[in-house]
Order: sequence, then C-alpha cells, then structure tokens
Amino acid sequence: GRLEAVTQQMGYHPQYLDSFLKTQHYLMHMDGPLPFDCRHYIAIMAAARHQCRYLVNLHVLQFLRAGGDPQWLRGLEFIPPKLRNLNEINKILAHRPWLITKEHIEKLLKISEWSWSLAELVHAVVLLAHCHALASFVFGCGCEQDEGLGGRGAPKPLSLGNQCFCEATAGNSYSQELLRINRKRSLDSCMELDSLRERMQRIHVETEGRDEMRLLQQEREEGEGQGAEAGVQGGSSWLSPLADTDGEVTGATNLACYMQDPDFGYQDFARRDEDQTQVFRVQDYSWEDHGFSLVNRLYSDIGHLLDEKFRMVDGLQSSAMAKRQGCEPSVFKRGIWNYIHCMFGIRYDDYDYAEVNQLLERMLKVYIKTVTCYPEKTNSEMFDRFWKQFKHSEKVHVNLLILEARMQAELLYALQAITQYMI
Repeated sequence: GRLEAVTQQMGYHPQYLDSFLKTQHYLMHMDGPLPFDCRHYIAIMAAARHQCRYLVNLHVLQFLRAGGDPQWLRGLEFIPPKLRNLNEINKILAHRPWLITKEHIEKLLKISEWSWSLAELVHAVVLLAHCHALASFVFGCGCEQDEGLGGRGAPKPLSLGNQCFCEATAGNSYSQELLRINRKRSLDSCMELDSLRERMQRIHVETEGRDEMRLLQQEREEGEGQGAEAGVQGGSSWLSPLADTDGEVTGATNLACYMQDPDFGYQDFARRDEDQTQVFRVQDYSWEDHGFSLVNRLYSDIGHLLDEKFRMVDGLQSSAMAKRQGCEPSVFKRGIWNYIHCMFGIRYDDYDYAEVNQLLERMLKVYIKTVTCYPEKTNSEMFDRFWKQFKHSEKVHVNLLILEARMQAELLYALQAITQYMI
C-alpha cells in the first residue's frame, strides 16, 4: 500500500503528475501496436542502458503480471529475434541519438519474418525515449534508493492501495493529497536568491554575440573534471527485489544480460577533431510542425498525450522561483531546456546561447549534464550541492525539465529518421 517513489516526487507538481500518469498508463496498458509483455520488456532494455535497477525491477514485475515468458528475463539471448533487433536503436537513442539514420529504421522494417511495422516501431521508440528520460528523473531525484525512503526529500508514504505508477491513471485524487502533504512537510530553505536574481536581470541589459561552440567547449573542459564529482552509484543503492502476485522474488540481479555493448556511452556532440559538426536545427524539423503529426498518425492519440506533457512542464509555475528570480520564469526554464538540447546537438536559431552561461551556475550545469547524459553517475552530494537555497520542489521541477527535454530530443532524432525513410 505504499505510494511509489516516482509518484511521490512528481507529486510536488500534481498537474504534471496527472499528465505523466495518463501518458504512462496509455503507453503500457491501453490499446496499441505492441503486446503488453513486449512493452514492459522494452522498458527493461531501456532502463538497463543506464543501470537503473529501480525501473528494471518495476517492469520485471509488470512483465510477469502481463503474462511474459520468465525465460526472457535470462537476457537478450532468450528473447525473439524481432525484439532483440531493437537493441541497436535502444543503445544509440540512450547515449548518442544524433547517430540514428534512416538506415537504422530501414533495417528494422525490412528483416523478412522479423520485420517491424511502422506503427510498432513508433510505439517502441516512444517507450524507449520515455524510459531513458525517466531513468534520468529516477537518478536525479534519488528514487533508486530503498523504496521505503521514496527518494530524496520525499513526503511520508501514503497508504493508497497496491498501485505503482506503471498502473496508475490520471485524475486520481491522491495528487492533491500529495500536494497537501508536501506543503505541510516542506523541506525547503528560505534563503534569498539575490545573486541569481542579479544575474538574470543582467541578461536584459547586456548583449552578447552568439557563442554556441564556446559553450560546448566549456562543457568539454568541465566534463574532464566531472569524474571525481559524479561518483558512480554503488551496487548497494538499488531497489530491493519485488515480489510478484504469487510471492516469488523477481529482482533484477544482472543488468548486463539486458544489453549489448555496455561500454557504448555518451560522448560530447561537438568534437575538437571534427572540422564541421552537423547540427539538428529545430527550424528544419520540430516537434510542433513535424514530430507531433507523424507520431499521432502512426500511434493514435499518443501525440496529444506527449504534447500535453511537454506543454505542462513548460507551464509549471514555482511560486518561489517566480518571485525571487527578478525576471520572467520562462527565460530561466528556456535556458535549461535549450542547454539540454544543445548537449544533444539540437539548436534554436532564435536563441542566444550566451544566456546559458549567465543563467546557470557551474554546479547546476554539472548536475544537469550528469543527470541528462549519464544519470547512473549522479550521487546525492551533487543533488544537495546545486542551489542549496532552492526548495526541494524546485529541484524536482528542474528534474522534470530534464526528463521532458531529453525525451523530446530523442524523439526528434528518431522521428526525423522515420520521416526520411518514408520519403
């Protein structure tokens, strides 16, 4: 009867929570191109790329409840070839989505008896992007800790029935109860943010030329020192094995069996040894003008749900941030969103990237980059050190921005490749 940790953390923003749960439920439990057991196995494959035992264990349980073959849990060698062929695009999407091409799409759609349909592939791509981004949120908010702790700064667990976020639907009344408890059990500091306000005010009076590549170069230099700050999560920090409906323990013990090429990981999009970097320009292919219509046509209604979720996180208002920043909250949120997309090679021609360096302190940038690109290296010290004066709910807000910006970035690359194949 314990409220699941991801739901507890998102409960600081109940409107977003409702939208998230509605999308999650539709992806996993409503009518769609993919069988229910395959959906949860794809989620297992996606979560394993980031060593997220928390999500793997949740979907192992749901996989068995959906009637999945227990033999599949022995690893990729024991699943149907059609599902195993998804491994390559899973790997690329999770770590370097800019490498996806129409050839990857064509390979999946034209493998004789093991071929995917376009509708099935779109469903799978949305699932992969959803779970990759959710793994970032899980590590960013500390949900990979013991489930009884409910993540960092979580409210006291509620007894609201035996329902995990994989099964929940939107519109449940407990989101308001979460909001009430979060207000009552506030863990927030009341320190003023004078320095941040001053930096944001300067943006409106200072003009600087565009410097996108300098931003990336700075991140590469900072990345060299991140190893000591990031600290890979230890093996003891993961969710305890769950029990299925018959009481049998079904914990994930060896995540390596769910993936191939485990050494494949994120690399900086812009490399010093490259004369010219091919960037993804939103003006040429955007979610609003291209991705939404394509995904909605091939997987009915999911486009509307995703679009609602993207808009919901953009519209979230944190009262303390709005009052203390000294400028429009949208400026700050757009800086975080565009910074995340920048790390994946996505550019906005109408944005001055010099704003990012003024808006985001170094520790915040290190935190965002780690949670976005290699969330398994996130540790509690990093979470505690960035913006100590900010409320916990505001830190959750930042993690929601990371979740949605990352998911949209992966979808843009995958859907563009599908579009190119269809042309």
